[in-house]
Amino acid sequence: MDADWSLVTAGPWLEQTLTALRSGDGEGVDPGKALKGTLRPYQRAGTRWMHLLSSLGLGACLADDMGLGKTIQVLSLLLVEQAAGQPSLLVAPASLLGNWAAEIETFAPGLKAAILHPSAMTADQIRQFTPERAVEFDLVITSYGSLLRMPGLAETSWRFVILDEAQAIKNPVARQTKAAKALRAKARIALTGTPVENHLGDLWSIFDFINPGLLGNAKQFSRYAKGLAERTYNPYGPLRDLVRPYILRRMKTDKSVIGDLPDKTEVKALCGLSRRQTALYGQAVADLEEKLEEADGIQRKGIVLTMLMRLKQICNHPSQWLNDGVWAEEDSGKWGRLREIAEVVAARQEKMLVFTQFREMTGPLAAFLGQIFGRPGLVLHGDTAVKSRKDLVRTFQDDERVPFFVLSLKAGGSGLTLTAASHVVHFDRWWNPAVENQATDRAYRIGQKKNVLVHKFICRGTVEEKIDALIDSKKSLSDDLLTGGAEINLTEMGNDDIMRLVALDLNAAMKE
Repeated sequence: MDADWSLVTAGPWLEQTLTALRSGDGEGVDPGKALKGTLRPYQRAGTRWMHLLSSLGLGACLADDMGLGKTIQVLSLLLVEQAAGQPSLLVAPASLLGNWAAEIETFAPGLKAAILHPSAMTADQIRQFTPERAVEFDLVITSYGSLLRMPGLAETSWRFVILDEAQAIKNPVARQTKAAKALRAKARIALTGTPVENHLGDLWSIFDFINPGLLGNAKQFSRYAKGLAERTYNPYGPLRDLVRPYILRRMKTDKSVIGDLPDKTEVKALCGLSRRQTALYGQAVADLEEKLEEADGIQRKGIVLTMLMRLKQICNHPSQWLNDGVWAEEDSGKWGRLREIAEVVAARQEKMLVFTQFREMTGPLAAFLGQIFGRPGLVLHGDTAVKSRKDLVRTFQDDERVPFFVLSLKAGGSGLTLTAASHVVHFDRWWNPAVENQATDRAYRIGQKKNVLVHKFICRGTVEEKIDALIDSKKSLSDDLLTGGAEINLTEMGNDDIMRLVALDLNAAMKE
């Protein structure tokens, strides 16, 4: 049968629109003098691209590398749309609400914005915030947690719904994900430097928010992704082509995007174990082997995760696991390596960031570094009040007498600009490169004038060294699609594999 009748040819308008979509560019859009700043060329292109997609009723994922200025691009878009007179909603982690307020004050003071959150409003003011009140503002800013407590947000018709750190909705069954997807808007925008944080399902959930149905339902996409993984040549090419019009990602390493950012060097700081650490580690491995023989199912998963946490704590410092309050320097190989690095930083009169995933480590680390620098530094963790974080950041950035900043990875790993630091230490590893990179980029972003040196602490001969090697071998999934990171599910390993992973190489661990 002759099937020529089914041929579709794009007319001039459609051809022009499709070309603009594929090129990540769009029609001329300019916020003018309302923007108190100058957009870089790639930022102008990003603003035009978001405007083009939203004018067609399509969602967009701005996935620029961390530190390239996603915030100013969104504010430019909002300024361009301000005359339309319809409010937009921005949802961000609670820790970043103050950051957005500061950026609006700096770059877009003409935007009428309200922060709808207990840190900025009284309970009565929040209760009285109705869809009728929303139209008094250009932008309403709230947190993911607040979405669950404010059903009125889902009853409002928004111009844009914008999700900052959109990897927060990577779990499609989570309540905050469902609440975000229930919001009504003419167009939806997702902002994330890590669109594929753990696996391709993260990407599906973001696209289910910005353009529902494009990638099918979760089961359909899972089957599709599995089929792609089995292809031998360019496995993720078809998916990349499918999402390309709706996702814009520029990298700091691309000199055509940004040529004036200094270099970033990452080094693995290999640490030995003290005798005390070696004894505790050996005992923990023996305990694990004994418990694995008797456990199965959910109990086995719990044992593996608990033991991995115990081994991480021992690698950090015996006092973290024993909770004895001693924190002797000679008891931890990492403590000794941190002194070596901090002494160099102090001698150069430079600044450093130290990230740990453990809140209980922040105090001892700050006390130890305070002795080395001879001056106190700053600490930020999950219990730090949201309204205090802006002051901490300003102090670190502006006060030359503050030499270091200790941050818990969850609380301080995103949204903060800490370009005063030229050294970044990952004291313990999150085992997800996307999360670590996001933390590193607190310092390595626009505004950084110095080369940045990143130190990743790894105890030799331990589970830390083996998992680091495992991560390096597993990065191909996200690198192949969007340059993200892959997390490894250790609880699914067999008993023998787990024991090989945690086994102590005494020769390597004790080598100085």
